[in-house]
Amino acid sequence: MHALLNVAVMAARRAGAVLGRNFKKRDQLTVEKKGHNDFVSSADLAAERAIIDIIHKHYPDHAIQAEESGLQGDSDHLWIVDPLDGTTNYLHGFPVFAVSIAVQIGGRLEHAVVYDPMREELFTASRGEGAVLDDHKIRVSGNKDLDRALIGTGFPFRQAGSELEPYLAMLGKIVKNTAGVRRPGAAALDLCYVACGRLDAFWETGLQPWDLAAGTLIIREAGGIVSALDGAENHLATGHVLAGTPRIYRGLAKLCARDIKAILK
Repeated sequence: MHALLNVAVMAARRAGAVLGRNFKKRDQLTVEKKGHNDFVSSADLAAERAIIDIIHKHYPDHAIQAEESGLQGDSDHLWIVDPLDGTTNYLHGFPVFAVSIAVQIGGRLEHAVVYDPMREELFTASRGEGAVLDDHKIRVSGNKDLDRALIGTGFPFRQAGSELEPYLAMLGKIVKNTAGVRRPGAAALDLCYVACGRLDAFWETGLQPWDLAAGTLIIREAGGIVSALDGAENHLATGHVLAGTPRIYRGLAKLCARDIKAILK
């Protein structure tokens, strides 16, 4: 395992331990509202500190972009950190959440970790070396038929605005033309579930780079496609993402082309 990936794994596991301990005493957590349907708890902050401490211990000169503390440092090496993806789930005792850490070098994603502390599942990838779940290589599903596909999504929940109506139209078409739609509530895990074949595709709008960075590399290393809704390579910037197996990705893009254009207006 690459040294950078090894440190990312250590950091993710440490943060996962923090989240696990606090999950059992959620009623004691301090919770603040950052915006509409957007919360931060003392567990998020403690997990993020644990991650940053480990990164700084091994790579004090690297830059870090973390969800709660923002951008720290100026370096060609950038760690993109979400200490708790799925905060709303976590605060309600719904056991679907994860730690997400990616490493960018020169603006290119090179290493990624997504850790699910409830299931103790560790998804990892390094550029050009494939994607792994625990000790096993993973690939996107071999399903080629849209009507047999299971699709993941996330509802517009922070600033739905004008994109809500076309999103719902897109949802309706996908429900009618696939085997089903799931909304677990943690985008980093949704992306990893595409990578290991539990989902055939995933789409969402309004995400942040720390939600998407690690999962993007993991899917690509597992043979899948990740992009903005219109196929552009700027999904980390726009927050609008479509991911899936090559065949299902293309099928969804064609099926929902009109709705996608409306979302992106």
